[in-house]
Amino acid sequence: MNLRSCVGKDARFIVGVHKPCFEVKNLRNHDYFASLGQLEDGTMIDNTVNFPGSDPYEPCADIIYEIANPFPFRGATYINSAWADIKAASPEKIRISAPESCSLLQNFERSKGSKRLKTEDKTALLDTLPHPLLIALAQASTDPEELMLLAKKSCHILFDPKDQTPVGIGYKKNRLNKVVPDIYDHELFEVLVNNQSLPNDYKNTLVLKPGVQGNNEITGEYLSEDGNTHVFEYLRRNSYIPWGHFASNMANDAIRYSTQDLCLEDMKGIRHLYYQRIFVRLASGLGIFLPDKKECLTQSGLEDLRNKIQTKLKQNPGPSLEFDNTLWGWNFGYGYAQSGHRLHASHQMIHQQNAMTPKHVQTSLGRKIPSFSCGDLISDFTRQYRKATGKNFFGNYLTAIKNNTRTDGAKIGESSLILMEDGHTILFVPKAQICEWELQLMPKTACGNIIEADINMRQSLDRAILTAVKTLESLGAQMVTSIEFSKRFDSKNCDQHLLYSFIPRLPYAPDTFSEAQLRWISGCYPEDFAHACRMAIKTLIN
Repeated sequence: MNLRSCVGKDARFIVGVHKPCFEVKNLRNHDYFASLGQLEDGTMIDNTVNFPGSDPYEPCADIIYEIANPFPFRGATYINSAWADIKAASPEKIRISAPESCSLLQNFERSKGSKRLKTEDKTALLDTLPHPLLIALAQASTDPEELMLLAKKSCHILFDPKDQTPVGIGYKKNRLNKVVPDIYDHELFEVLVNNQSLPNDYKNTLVLKPGVQGNNEITGEYLSEDGNTHVFEYLRRNSYIPWGHFASNMANDAIRYSTQDLCLEDMKGIRHLYYQRIFVRLASGLGIFLPDKKECLTQSGLEDLRNKIQTKLKQNPGPSLEFDNTLWGWNFGYGYAQSGHRLHASHQMIHQQNAMTPKHVQTSLGRKIPSFSCGDLISDFTRQYRKATGKNFFGNYLTAIKNNTRTDGAKIGESSLILMEDGHTILFVPKAQICEWELQLMPKTACGNIIEADINMRQSLDRAILTAVKTLESLGAQMVTSIEFSKRFDSKNCDQHLLYSFIPRLPYAPDTFSEAQLRWISGCYPEDFAHACRMAIKTLIN
């Protein structure tokens, strides 16, 4: 059985090496010689090289490393050595430059000899911009005054007559007589409220104040003892996820638009609401008594409930579960191109979503079929791996990570893929990345879902998730998607570890036909990116 995984049965990574050498039959009929231009000294440049007279021969094209993803359903990674070798020489330079300060109004004033424009003149200037340029400015501007003026163009804002601070949004009734916010330009509005340079009082009024995003009920809350961490859990009833989902958002009195602003208590609070919601829903389905009090569970209360759930799940025969798995994700960052293409899906920079997925779904013909969960793909593969090799996949995967050697075979340079680890979890750069900067996190023991994660494991996961996204943003990533692969609660598969994948969206790297075929193109050796991440983590700690 060909498993198409880079994790060999000997617990070592398998790396394919392409060393292209080829000749091409020349089938061109005519030559089309032309001048292309000239050098500064007048030397002419032409296109003669583009029209060879004989059959082209390439004796030594760039070496390409092909690495099957550890999990076959995620395809394979192709590393171009010519690109990667450049970065290997200076891995500390692996980063994206921070965006430059941007202000149309300030640039215009400087061009007029520092003459200050009146507010009405600034508004008039913005009114001249075509819509695509308005969107681009709302995305890139770092000028709070400019963003406030754009905000007034996007929606009807109500101001305090005393100090002209924003206090609310104007509402109107639509054709269906439903009360809706009076938003003039939805695209401009969405881009603006996700720009961290917009003043906080505008963020609060336009997007953060409870209720301003709609009628989604707040069904949970985490408030730290010092009051600095405050998280709301919103119910999304009519969700793109069947049976609804929950969103844990930083509250409007704890505004966070950058992962660098997040502290461990913030991450603990966001994740606590995830654990709490799943535990409570599962306990209810198992008939476990829950106190009829409206309050956030303590850590010990959460752990007590988890232990009761574990006891129920271990009964023989086990309980019949209607919902038997979790769905968790985080879209950090927002991007919208002036062309109208949405680049990332965040509606609020620091928020995470979760849901429970049903065991079955009914067809239109009344039959029951298994409902999809991405963790099932890992479960199926680990069974295939064990059947083919006689070994547990995750045991081999961990060993391969710890004993990794450089992809390019070089004896010098960093070889470790590990960013940080403790007694419970390991954060690392995967050998085969589906994005050049992908990170992964998993327990070091057979903990397959959050029901199997005790207090220490949950704390370790929370800390590592925070480290992962902070590291990526510190290197310049502005948009990161994080997802969880988990085992079904009633699964007997003891070789499935909980897995988190952190996938940045990078400049100059849109999904194209290669990615659509699960061929992930990279210009960096994973070992060098791991080195860059470790250096970033040291800076974060210091």
